[in-house]
Amino acid sequence: MINLFNPLYAASGLAVGLLVGFTGVGGGSLMTPLLVLLFGIHPATAVGTDLLYAGLTKICGSAVHGFNDSIDWRVLRRLALGSIPATAVTIWGLSHFGVESKGASATITTTLGFALILTAITLVFRRRFIAVAGLFLDNRTDGEIARLTTALGVVLGVLVSITSVGAGAIGATVLLTLYPKMATVRIVGTDIAHAVPLTLLAGAGHWWLGSVDWALLASLLVGSIPGIMIASHFAARVPDRVLRPLMAGTLALVGGRLVL
Repeated sequence: MINLFNPLYAASGLAVGLLVGFTGVGGGSLMTPLLVLLFGIHPATAVGTDLLYAGLTKICGSAVHGFNDSIDWRVLRRLALGSIPATAVTIWGLSHFGVESKGASATITTTLGFALILTAITLVFRRRFIAVAGLFLDNRTDGEIARLTTALGVVLGVLVSITSVGAGAIGATVLLTLYPKMATVRIVGTDIAHAVPLTLLAGAGHWWLGSVDWALLASLLVGSIPGIMIASHFAARVPDRVLRPLMAGTLALVGGRLVL
């Protein structure tokens, strides 16, 4: 455990905050592997701390989107219907096997690696995936779309609880496919709002399991909050065609490192 404020963790929070502000990719896909690979934090502690870190930072974003009426509460309920039970079951499974065990550590690390690679693929091929999947979904009824949305919630609940990755890029991409007529801002707002209860519940579960480091969390927030604010101010000046491949390549390399 970390007993004192550590400027290196704050610097990491700043770096991740800058990247998240520029790219929109969730902090879990960046912060968790950074803590595991660079600082040697136990995978369970990295995931648990990052979940609460993500939940606390996204509360502000959700409040803004809610004030601007850019959250679709019907879609949010559909997602939560799958993600909340899936999160509870996943946390129970981690408690049963023990998050500090070698088996649990290997499972978390491997799943994290695959989640990062999947996120990288999602970033690179988002438009193509939406176009192909849209052909399959064109004639689906609202009930079928609702069930697919709940199934997405289940997948996100499991992924986020184990790795803290998935609620951002993966969730938004699938929602864009399922609801092509919904305004992008409402997709983003709904995705962020759904991430709040999901990450807070999963983070609370990890807290219950003893895999949250509060001093680490505080150090990360000290750096990430100004980082996100600075990057958000200058984000429009950096072309997406530059940032997206760079981010995808980074995630793919880190994911491959964790898997292998």
